[in-house]
Amino acid sequence: MLSDLRLLAISLVAAVPVTASASWQLISDEPGRRIELDRASIKKVEKGKTEAHGRIVLDKPIVDPRTSSSYRIVEAVNRYDCATRSYSTLQRRYFKDEGELLREEAVRVQIEMPVRTGMLDDKLLREVCRPKPGNDALMAAKKTAEKVSAAAGELRKANEALVRKEVRRANLRTQDEERIELEDARPPARQSTSNAARRPAMHAAARQAQRQPASLPTDSQEEDLFAAYAQAQIPWSYEGEGRPENWGKLRPDYATCADGERQSPIDIRDGFRVDLEPIRFTYRPSQFRVIDNGHTIQVDVGGSHIGLLGKTYDLIQFHFHRPSEERIDGQSFDMVMHLVHKSEDGDLAVVALLLEQGMENPLIQSVWNNLPLEKNEYVQPPDQGIDLASLIPEDRSYYTYMGSLTTPPCTEDVLWLVLKQTQQLSPEQLRIFSRLYPYNARPVQPKHSRMIKESR
Repeated sequence: MLSDLRLLAISLVAAVPVTASASWQLISDEPGRRIELDRASIKKVEKGKTEAHGRIVLDKPIVDPRTSSSYRIVEAVNRYDCATRSYSTLQRRYFKDEGELLREEAVRVQIEMPVRTGMLDDKLLREVCRPKPGNDALMAAKKTAEKVSAAAGELRKANEALVRKEVRRANLRTQDEERIELEDARPPARQSTSNAARRPAMHAAARQAQRQPASLPTDSQEEDLFAAYAQAQIPWSYEGEGRPENWGKLRPDYATCADGERQSPIDIRDGFRVDLEPIRFTYRPSQFRVIDNGHTIQVDVGGSHIGLLGKTYDLIQFHFHRPSEERIDGQSFDMVMHLVHKSEDGDLAVVALLLEQGMENPLIQSVWNNLPLEKNEYVQPPDQGIDLASLIPEDRSYYTYMGSLTTPPCTEDVLWLVLKQTQQLSPEQLRIFSRLYPYNARPVQPKHSRMIKESR
């Protein structure tokens, strides 16, 4: 019941602090609980996101493990992205009863959660993102309709341009063939020597026209439009049209993947051996949830962080690549685990833990035991946790450089911390991941003029 409550709590939408004037609207009435939303609290915030205030009201109180007291109402603060259908929780409050606050907590690690169609969070999303009546809503709907209409018109023009080109090519081929047939049909006595000599060349030209498109005047804007539309339909991947060398052309916001000067991964070599500040790992046992996102296995966690250069970075999630994306003096490894951290000011730091075949890794086995049966579906074991501290080797020396995310949009200014000592996983654990993702590593990128430092 407690785990169910937590899942429901993070699916409620965000809000401003609780006020006595909240007007609660019933969203869902289920056995033992009801879900309510304060519609008056819904507001637009920065970057096109929306905040509101929601709560779960239980028929029977349950015991709070932190205070040993009971609560019956959980109010949550979430921020929704209506465009991408995702949300993140900002704050929770627990009430013994109406107006009797037990405790409150700010969510330190805010994880973007996808909204699942048909579930409770989908109902809340629809309520929060529903346009308000009035001129603003009408204008927004009108602009959306105009954009859709314009896009459809441009696509229609591109298709019509292609059809016109094919018709013109066919007409030219037909005209060439008709001329040749006329030449062949003329009586021999009326043909000049020059015509007879020219006929084989005309036959060859016709055959060439059938093999190759004729050189025709083109509308470059229509061609560019059609090419851009076609590229926009291709998802990024590790093979096929969406492979890494094409990432920068798939979408405008992926351009950094192609033209960035500080891209990752790299072949780590020729670093400066210096006395680097030790990474302060504060990794604790944590609940976790696993998702197969179509590119890798990702594990969301909370409650752990690292400290470096006077800044604290919270551990958000970790995921896997096979083989390792990083190379050390040209050497690749069986796999790598990327532990993604984020500071309060939004800076990213990624700890790379290189993996080699050997003994079974208990933490990885816990993740594999809870692999989702379907892609893009979360599995959160209610009574299990993982000991994140077990990931960190005794030797914490490392390489460091400034790079980027290794997947689109390839965002730069990411601090990379690659631990020198490898960790192990069993051959069976490697085979399990290989069956899901035989290859999901971005090729190494140019180093350019970046500095690499390593612990001595």
